[in-house]
Amino acid sequence: MSTNGCTRAHMDLTIPQSPFGGRVIKTRELSGLRLVDGVYSAKTKVPGHSHEQAVFCIALNGACSEVYANKVREYQAFTVEFLPSHQSHSLAFTGAETRAFSVDVSSYWLERAREYSLRLENSVHCHGGLLSGLFMKLYSEFLQMDSASPLAIEGLTLEMLAEASRRQVNVSDRTPPRWLTRARELVHAQFSEHLTIAHLATSVGVHPVHLAREFRKFYRCTIGEYVRQLRIEHACRALYASDAPLAAIASAAGFSDQSHFSRTFKRLIGVTPAEYRAGFHRR
Repeated sequence: MSTNGCTRAHMDLTIPQSPFGGRVIKTRELSGLRLVDGVYSAKTKVPGHSHEQAVFCIALNGACSEVYANKVREYQAFTVEFLPSHQSHSLAFTGAETRAFSVDVSSYWLERAREYSLRLENSVHCHGGLLSGLFMKLYSEFLQMDSASPLAIEGLTLEMLAEASRRQVNVSDRTPPRWLTRARELVHAQFSEHLTIAHLATSVGVHPVHLAREFRKFYRCTIGEYVRQLRIEHACRALYASDAPLAAIASAAGFSDQSHFSRTFKRLIGVTPAEYRAGFHRR
């Protein structure tokens, strides 16, 4: 779902508009990576196409549907995709304007990854979690861009490739039991409240230790880390879409106070909430 990386006939990054209605806000190229921040208009469709290079893409706001390998995949804010080169997909942006950030990854990077036996031949589609957090840190480096950012971006790209490789396992190995899916749904519904593992375990009828172990196994993070990520995602959406005070955003996301919110936000995203909001306004 990137606004870049299609074959050259589809899009030229030197022009502000694409044939598909996508608008490039800002782009950078460094060390075999092409980073693009762009926007798709509502009711836009991108026909089937492939990318010459592998690409990571994250939705920053809005939503879209993708058809890939004859299956429909849904995207909303903080959904991440890794798409290997020359694999076809199509996109439909049916709702409001959608902003997306993408990174084209040259073959040089994939060759480096293969030296460490990373598996990157299949697509990855996930929402939130470690890969989303790494990508948002990379995006913050892209927005702020100082002398250390190129090195930070290279390091984050390597971490993202490693995480994408870890996710390329058999689908059967990653199908959670129904009770665990229910626990995850409860976390999504109550992330801004005071949640405890004991409460979640009782709600789905399992032992707290079993819940904690299985949650980490299937979702690659602890329940506490997952809740924290959901709260930060909620805050990011509010920072993008509104001018609400930081204290109000912190409270709505479930943080006890603004200082705790700001510390957690900077640790996970790489910049303060105010810097993140300002970065979106520099268009």
